[in-house]
Amino acid sequence: MAMKLAQHLQAGDVITLEGDLGAGKTTFVKGLAKGLGIGRTVSSPTFTIMKEYTDGRLPLYHMDVYRIENSDEDLGFDEFFDGDGVTVVEWAHYIEDQLPEERLDIFIRYIQDNARSLIFRPKGKRYIKLCKEFFTDDGISD
Repeated sequence: MAMKLAQHLQAGDVITLEGDLGAGKTTFVKGLAKGLGIGRTVSSPTFTIMKEYTDGRLPLYHMDVYRIENSDEDLGFDEFFDGDGVTVVEWAHYIEDQLPEERLDIFIRYIQDNARSLIFRPKGKRYIKLCKEFFTDDGISD
């Protein structure tokens, strides 16, 4: 699913991922990276906060803000939110006040080993359009 979503992404897109530990957030990012043509191995940036992957169709900025203690800290996230690539933020609720108003929020819930429930919440016209195209063009829904 993430690989197919990547085909609809453009520079400046912001995706947030929420879900329990082990729900599949980083696995989803791996699929996005593959769909963007990124050849490098994607791993969780839990201890580094952000990893950049620039060898695909668009750069991918993968953030994990689980360990941020103060959301008021200016860590320069806004330069990536308006940047030349796709920004994905795991545990985004920790920096809610720094996120752009327009974005795609995805909630992942673990069902069983190879099954997850995903809820897409588009915020803003760009992401409503993206979701309509994605769910229609890829045969995801009827």
